Amino acid sequence: MFLKRLILLPTLCFSLFFLSCKNDKTVIKQTEVTFTKEGELTIFKTSDSTKVSLDIEIADTDFDIQTGLMYRNSMKTSQGMLFVFNDETERFFYMKNTKIPLDLIFVNANQKIVSFQKNAQPFDESSLPSNAPAKYVLEINAGLVDTWGITVGDKVDFTK
Repeated sequence: MFLKRLILLPTLCFSLFFLSCKNDKTVIKQTEVTFTKEGELTIFKTSDSTKVSLDIEIADTDFDIQTGLMYRNSMKTSQGMLFVFNDETERFFYMKNTKIPLDLIFVNANQKIVSFQKNAQPFDESSLPSNAPAKYVLEINAGLVDTWGITVGDKVDFTK
């Protein structure tokens, strides 16, 4: 009888502990990140001398560059994020934790567009290379590069 109680007591304690943990359903709610205008950017199209103007957030710290547009639910057509690096080299981006499809525009130190990655898909961790040295990367909603007729060789200018 004593042996039965000795086995039963730890089993009962473990069962109660397991059941109490199972019912604890803590929900962690993701804070929505909203757009904060930090500057303005203009794309000057060489084909017809027209321009496209955007409000931009600027990612120029390690944290901002690593986070980018992650966790955003949407972005307006008139908005974008400009990544500013200290050097000009080939860049590699990915869409980890990014909920919205994007066009990536790679820009060299002379502020000339050198390449694109169009329609980057949400949560895709595949590498998106610049295929040319870039000092800046502009992220905008997917499809806008084609809608606006932006081409390699167009120029950009921005202010903080």
